[in-house]
Amino acid sequence: MKKLVVAVSVLSLFGATSAMAKTGAEIWKATCTACHGANGEGKKSLGPAQKGNKFIIDSADADIAAVIKEGRAGAAKKYKEFPSPMPAQKALTDAEIADLVKYLKEDIQK
Repeated sequence: MKKLVVAVSVLSLFGATSAMAKTGAEIWKATCTACHGANGEGKKSLGPAQKGNKFIIDSADADIAAVIKEGRAGAAKKYKEFPSPMPAQKALTDAEIADLVKYLKEDIQK
Protein backbone atom coordinates (compact mmCIF):
# COMPACT_ATOMS: atom_id res chain seq x y z
CA MET A 1 0.00 0.00 0.00
CA LYS A 2 2.84 2.38 0.86
CA LYS A 3 4.39 1.90 -2.62
CA LEU A 4 1.05 2.65 -4.27
CA VAL A 5 0.70 5.94 -2.37
CA VAL A 6 4.23 6.97 -3.36
CA ALA A 7 3.59 6.03 -7.02
CA VAL A 8 0.33 7.98 -7.11
CA SER A 9 2.01 10.98 -5.47
CA VAL A 10 4.83 10.95 -8.03
CA LEU A 11 2.37 10.64 -10.91
CA SER A 12 0.34 13.51 -9.48
CA LEU A 13 3.43 15.71 -9.39
CA PHE A 14 4.24 15.00 -13.03
CA GLY A 15 0.62 15.54 -14.01
CA ALA A 16 0.55 18.88 -12.20
CA THR A 17 3.76 19.95 -13.92
CA SER A 18 2.35 19.12 -17.34
CA ALA A 19 -0.88 20.96 -16.59
CA MET A 20 1.10 24.05 -15.61
CA ALA A 21 3.10 24.13 -18.86
CA LYS A 22 2.30 27.22 -20.90
CA THR A 23 1.45 27.28 -24.57
CA GLY A 24 3.37 29.39 -27.08
CA ALA A 25 0.50 31.90 -27.09
CA GLU A 26 0.57 32.19 -23.30
CA ILE A 27 4.34 32.63 -23.27
CA TRP A 28 4.07 35.27 -26.01
CA LYS A 29 1.43 37.18 -24.05
CA ALA A 30 3.35 37.04 -20.76
CA THR A 31 6.86 37.60 -22.11
CA CYS A 32 6.90 39.27 -25.53
CA THR A 33 3.91 41.58 -26.03
CA ALA A 34 5.32 44.45 -23.97
CA CYS A 35 7.96 45.09 -26.66
CA HIS A 36 6.72 43.27 -29.77
CA GLY A 37 2.98 43.96 -29.51
CA ALA A 38 0.02 41.67 -28.93
CA ASN A 39 -0.08 40.59 -32.57
CA GLY A 40 3.64 40.87 -33.31
CA GLU A 41 3.23 44.31 -34.87
CA GLY A 42 6.15 45.76 -32.91
CA LYS A 43 6.24 48.84 -30.70
CA LYS A 44 8.06 52.02 -31.56
CA SER A 45 11.34 52.36 -29.66
CA LEU A 46 10.75 49.06 -27.81
CA GLY A 47 10.86 46.11 -30.19
CA PRO A 48 10.65 45.33 -33.90
CA ALA A 49 7.67 43.68 -35.53
CA GLN A 50 7.80 39.92 -35.56
CA LYS A 51 4.90 39.59 -37.99
CA GLY A 52 6.45 39.54 -41.46
CA ASN A 53 9.95 39.52 -39.94
CA LYS A 54 12.36 37.89 -42.42
CA PHE A 55 14.47 36.44 -39.61
CA ILE A 56 11.45 34.65 -38.14
CA ILE A 57 10.20 33.50 -41.55
CA ASP A 58 13.52 32.37 -43.03
CA SER A 59 15.57 31.14 -40.07
CA ALA A 60 15.87 27.68 -38.61
CA ASP A 61 13.96 27.10 -35.40
CA ALA A 62 17.26 26.59 -33.52
CA ASP A 63 18.52 30.03 -34.58
CA ILE A 64 15.33 31.74 -33.41
CA ALA A 65 15.43 29.76 -30.16
CA ALA A 66 19.02 30.88 -29.55
CA VAL A 67 18.04 34.55 -29.85
CA ILE A 68 15.13 34.05 -27.46
CA LYS A 69 17.28 32.22 -24.93
CA GLU A 70 20.42 34.40 -25.19
CA GLY A 71 18.95 37.73 -26.29
CA ARG A 72 20.70 40.23 -28.54
CA ALA A 73 22.86 43.08 -27.33
CA GLY A 74 25.78 45.16 -28.50
CA ALA A 75 27.15 44.27 -31.93
CA ALA A 76 24.75 41.31 -32.18
CA LYS A 77 21.76 43.63 -31.98
CA LYS A 78 20.16 43.70 -35.43
CA TYR A 79 17.80 46.68 -35.14
CA LYS A 80 19.80 49.76 -34.19
CA GLU A 81 16.67 51.97 -34.08
CA PHE A 82 15.57 50.18 -30.91
CA PRO A 83 17.75 51.41 -28.04
CA SER A 84 17.18 48.50 -25.65
CA PRO A 85 18.75 45.10 -26.19
CA MET A 86 16.63 41.98 -26.61
CA PRO A 87 16.76 40.50 -23.10
CA ALA A 88 17.76 36.88 -22.65
CA GLN A 89 14.82 34.70 -21.66
CA LYS A 90 16.80 32.21 -19.59
CA ALA A 91 13.82 31.42 -17.32
CA LEU A 92 12.04 29.69 -20.21
CA THR A 93 12.62 25.97 -20.66
CA ASP A 94 13.73 24.53 -23.99
CA ALA A 95 10.22 23.12 -24.46
CA GLU A 96 8.63 26.53 -23.80
CA ILE A 97 11.03 28.17 -26.25
CA ALA A 98 10.18 25.53 -28.86
CA ASP A 99 6.47 26.27 -28.34
CA LEU A 100 7.16 29.98 -28.63
CA VAL A 101 9.11 29.52 -31.87
CA LYS A 102 6.25 27.46 -33.28
CA TYR A 103 3.80 30.19 -32.27
CA LEU A 104 6.00 32.85 -33.91
CA LYS A 105 6.26 30.90 -37.17
CA GLU A 106 2.70 29.63 -37.40
CA ASP A 107 0.36 32.02 -35.60
CA ILE A 108 2.10 35.41 -35.58
CA GLN A 109 2.77 35.13 -39.33
CA LYS A 110 -0.92 34.66 -40.22
